This record gives sequence, C-alpha cells and structure tokens, in this order.
Amino acid sequence: MARVLANLDLTGTGYCASLNFRRTARTVTRMYDLAMQESGIRSTQFAILVGIAKTQPVPMGRLAGVLMMDQSTLTRSLRLLQKQRMVTVSGRSTMRRRFLELTEAGEKALQRSLPLWRAAHADFVSAVGADYWLKLRSELEILAKTTLTRLPPTEPLQKSHPR
Repeated sequence: MARVLANLDLTGTGYCASLNFRRTARTVTRMYDLAMQESGIRSTQFAILVGIAKTQPVPMGRLAGVLMMDQSTLTRSLRLLQKQRMVTVSGRSTMRRRFLELTEAGEKALQRSLPLWRAAHADFVSAVGADYWLKLRSELEILAKTTLTRLPPTEPLQKSHPR
C-alpha cells in the first residue's frame, strides 16, 4: 500500500469543493442539532417539516426540489417522520403524485423546535456576522443553481426550482 501512495500526487485535494462543503455542513448541522436536541427532532427533520408547513399539501417532488434532495433520500427521511406520526403521505393521485401534510404531532414538533432553531440561528449569525451571512447565503444560492446545471438532464433535481 505504501508503494501506491508514494506515487500518488494528492496536491490540491484539500481544495475539493465537496470535501469542504461537507465538512462545513457537518459542523453547522451539529451546532443546530445540539441546540434543538430537547425538541426531539434534528435540524434535517426540521427543514422537512418547515418545507411541508409552508405549502401543504405539497407534492413530494416539489419538496424534494425545494430541499434539493433526490426523492429516494426524501422518502427515507419521511419514513421516520411518518413513524413518529408527524407527517402523512397521500396515496398516488391521478397524476401519480404523492402529497405531504403535517399531522398535529408534526405541528407540535415545529412549535417546540422553532424557538430553539431561532436561538441556534441567531447564535450562528452572531458568530459569522449578519452581513457576511447574507452575502454567503446569496453566494450559496448561486453555487446551488450553478452546480444544478452541471447535473445530467435525467437527474430528478434538474427539474426542481429551489425557493
């Protein structure tokens, strides 16, 4: 193994966008998860519940697009929320779409978690600076749209429109 590594040029790999985004995403997610721990939901679940609450009943494909998740990943994430009775998923409609809605338990989870999320978000913005965060958020939106155009046209996310 050492002979193979000795011949590999790893120069520049620390600049990998995927590595750096994932590393940052993990630390930011952990910060929000810790802050929201007493609510009983994680920040990833919070994002799904908020996405549903804003436009329910929401087609599953539209929510996947807003969250920039592929539908299979969203389906896996929804299973736990369904098991916890926070979300209902309709049967397929005539247009073969499934619609998502919050249950009363989902609404209560949002009610519990929202103040904790607000505190975590205020702490995050305070740490990085409000002006920097607004600029970075805009830049992240541009990056998301730019990389979306690099996906193959058959990729389901290609059809989505983030909000």
